[in-house]
Amino acid sequence: MKTMDRRDFISRAAAAGTTLGLSFPAMATPFSQSPIKIGIVGLDTSHSPAFAKYFNVTDTSGDFRVVAAYPHGSKDIASSVSRIPKYTDEVKGYGVSVVDSIQKLLTMVDAVLLETNDGRLHKEQAFQILQARKPVFIDKPVAASLSDVFGIYDKARELNVPVFSSSSLRYMKTAQDVRYQNVIGNVLGADTFSPATLEPTHPDLFWYGIHGVEILFTVMGAGCESVTRFNKDNMDVVVGLWADGRIGTFRGTREGKHDYGGTAFGSSGNLVLGPFDGYDGLAVKIAEFFKTKKSPVDEKETLEIYAFMEAAHESKRHRGKSVSLKEVSPK
Repeated sequence: MKTMDRRDFISRAAAAGTTLGLSFPAMATPFSQSPIKIGIVGLDTSHSPAFAKYFNVTDTSGDFRVVAAYPHGSKDIASSVSRIPKYTDEVKGYGVSVVDSIQKLLTMVDAVLLETNDGRLHKEQAFQILQARKPVFIDKPVAASLSDVFGIYDKARELNVPVFSSSSLRYMKTAQDVRYQNVIGNVLGADTFSPATLEPTHPDLFWYGIHGVEILFTVMGAGCESVTRFNKDNMDVVVGLWADGRIGTFRGTREGKHDYGGTAFGSSGNLVLGPFDGYDGLAVKIAEFFKTKKSPVDEKETLEIYAFMEAAHESKRHRGKSVSLKEVSPK
């Protein structure tokens, strides 16, 4: 994430389809010990030192402590690999021990932040965490394929281990106000935008466009049935049709100013979404998740976000054909 886009903000803060899934129950009881010991898997993203700073410095409750981190991490995405030494030094500065394996980390912690920037590694890494029965926040993308996304949630449900995944853009105040404070009445539709830079190892929108897609689903909610994608080298426009007849659109940009936002249209007014107002909103929700072991975002909605992006990828392959989310989702 480049540009004061989101990555700059985080780095500075650290240094300074409606049947896509069923929610799994939370584990029986919350943690009784304090602080809750947190481990980080993956030091190839600026999110890792940002979280270490939040839990070890910004949050003064004494309820949490990042105690261990495993650095790896993508092995072949240069923009990720090159960051590991710098972010390793940063987390050490917050009192975090760096270990040489995920298994070692799991013996030291109560909960895990899966931060590896490369979604191709997430299924293998997440399965180790789930087998150890550790609640896990999985940073975007949940995985680098829709089948792996479903596989992770299937395993979590099988083992009854809570999982939470979200972009920080979900917790922009304006988006939350539309969703939960009824500030524009019933949501009739929405247009959102974010950068949508591409990484050849991931489906197009999984890598970065997910930020704007998550804004769209935050205000619209689940229930998208089909998507149509219009693709050019410098941008994408994805139009989603919801089961109740509403239309939501996402514009992903690859030139011009990188920014995040949109417009939500309601029965009693319209509201401009944005600006990106920081990382703490997501961190607060992760903290609540680690305490309660209940995800603040329903599994069904998260799975639908990834099905939306996969359907958009399929639409591109078929030159703008409308594609249903059911068509691309694992059976």
